[in-house]
Formats: sequence, structure tokens, C-alpha cells
Amino acid sequence: MQWKVGKVRITKFVEMETVGSTRFILPAATGTEIQKLPWLIPHFATEEGRLKMSIHSLVVETPSRRIVVDTGLGNDKQGRNVPTWNNRSTPFLETMTAAGFPPESVDTVLCTHLHVDHVGWNTRLVDGRWVPTFPKARYFFGKSEYEYWRDHSAEPDKQAVFGDSVQPIVDAGRADLIASDHRLCEEISMISTPGHSPGHMSVLIQSEGEQGLLTGDVAHHPCQMAHLNWSSTADSDQAQSAATRAALFGRFADTPTLVIGGHYSAGHIKRDGDAFRFVALG
Repeated sequence: MQWKVGKVRITKFVEMETVGSTRFILPAATGTEIQKLPWLIPHFATEEGRLKMSIHSLVVETPSRRIVVDTGLGNDKQGRNVPTWNNRSTPFLETMTAAGFPPESVDTVLCTHLHVDHVGWNTRLVDGRWVPTFPKARYFFGKSEYEYWRDHSAEPDKQAVFGDSVQPIVDAGRADLIASDHRLCEEISMISTPGHSPGHMSVLIQSEGEQGLLTGDVAHHPCQMAHLNWSSTADSDQAQSAATRAALFGRFADTPTLVIGGHYSAGHIKRDGDAFRFVALG
């Protein structure tokens, strides 16, 4: 799928789609509760109230840059807590290449945060070594995010992710550690949106009077727009993530801003009483 914000083009590449297997992420999102939000159906949930989500990467093309925002799960990874995330072998890079985005054409990789499902294709396995997937790219990580996971990856699964998908980029000299409000180029700047992770960032796109917002994991699913207090079990600070949702969605509600989530597709945010709803595009 593809969208435009002024002179900026955004292309989505889906690595994995799920239906209903997300209850461990959003335990409050029962089928009964989701059915009370009919605007979610059919784009974001089934008639039975099962959530539709995806793991995807977004290629953002500006007049001067070709940026990959978040890099999914990757192939050949091990040590993940979710069995289907291990030892994957998918044609993700081949699909990108066929669409006109070979890895060597990417000059920038931007990670909203450093969780397992947003960093996997940072690296690929070559002759037993993890090397940068996008060999000509600079990789931009939030400085506070990187430093947190560098110092707090004691659990085996966190060690595995950091060891195979983050640290090799730093070791290769390809990483730039940025502030959470960094401006990447004329059209792209970061918004500090902590809560899901300590240094989480969202991406603001501005071009020719138009705006786009790539939220990352501020919300895993649009149902959290209606229930701002429905925090994910994966959030490092659930109270902070709820406050961040209220502030971010409030800022962009009732504007023509194109909004794309880290695990859901594009739409516009509308105010709905004390909370919000999401109107899907296409």
C-alpha cells in the first residue's frame, strides 16, 4: 500500500499479519468490548471482535532521502519468546527489491524504538555473522532508547534481540544516536512519545502544507484510541503510555493528518466524546 504527504511517498511492506492472536498484548480488548466499537469493523477487527494487526515496515521517500522506518522481525533470528518469530525464512527483502527498493538503495533506517518486532531486518545473517541489511544506510536510534536497552537487556530474549539486531549496527559504525526530538531532514522530524518504551519516538512528516504521523507503538491498535487507558502488556510504563496517547491523539485529532500505526494501517483521528476514533483510509 502507498500514500503521499506532499512530496513524500510512503510505502508499506507487510511481514506478518495476525487476527485475534493479540490478547496477550491488549488483555482488555475482549471480543465483547471490541464489538462495542463498530467503527473498528471491518478494517481493524472482525465481526466477532477479533483484532487485526500486522508487523510491517514503512519506506518513506523524501526528495533527498529513502528511509526505512522500523524493520520488523527479520529472518534467521533465534531466542525470541514467540515461537513463530524464530528461524523465519521469508522473501521480505525480495518483495522490497521487486517493488523498486533494493537494500542498497536505502540511505536511512529509522527505528521508533528497539523492540524485537521493530529491529529484526536491521541485520541479516551472512556466513554466520550479523551484518547491516542496508549496507549504505545510516541507522538512527534514539539515544536514550539505545542506552536503556544496552543497560537493561538482562533477560535472554532481550539479550538476543540487542545482540543480533542492534549492537552489530553500532559495531559496524553505521549507527547515529539521536535526541527524541531530532529533525532528520526538511520533511522528517521526531516527536518524543515515551511509555511503550523509555525512549520511544514517533515520526512527523511535513511537506507542501500536508502532514503525516507514523505513531510507532504509541498504540498497538486503534481500539486504544477509544480506550486510552488500555495499555499494552509490553509497555514499560503503562501510565505514561496512556498519557502519551491522550496527548498525541489530541494534537492530531480532527486534522487532515495521515496517521499510520506501527501495527495498523492508515487513517485519520477524530474526537469522540472524551476519547477518539479512527477513520480508515481504503
